[in-house]
Amino acid sequence: MGWMNGHLHHFIVDGEFYNPPSEWDEFGNDYTGIKVKDILVEEGQNIRYEYDFGDSWLHQIKLEKIKKKGEKVSYPRCIKGKRACPPEDCGGIWGYMELVQIMKNKKHESYEDMYEWLGRELTPEHFEIERVNDKLLKKIMGYLNMNSY
Repeated sequence: MGWMNGHLHHFIVDGEFYNPPSEWDEFGNDYTGIKVKDILVEEGQNIRYEYDFGDSWLHQIKLEKIKKKGEKVSYPRCIKGKRACPPEDCGGIWGYMELVQIMKNKKHESYEDMYEWLGRELTPEHFEIERVNDKLLKKIMGYLNMNSY
């Protein structure tokens, strides 16, 4: 999603909760080592993902189509996407919608503060599939390097 992974989160699959490893969390399953391909095996299946229990970002990840692997293609791979990731800690959907409205109007009384907080313009409709796939590749390569010792 582009967030910093600094908030509590979990995945829900068929009523089962999968959480990051934690000493204090006795609810749900540790998702370490579980691969999406082992959970989503048929077209139409989905996973729910909740990030930041305070802001409560809810996502549905749906396996729409299983394609054959292409030669000379790195996996995992994003094949489609819409819109940019909302900024971390922007207040959930309601805070994000307010932020979008503020950033559309440079004369808004909160524009300068929000621009300083973001450090950039806000482009909610923008989606860069190449950037997403570069991040996926770097993440998987980092994971493989960490676990090759």
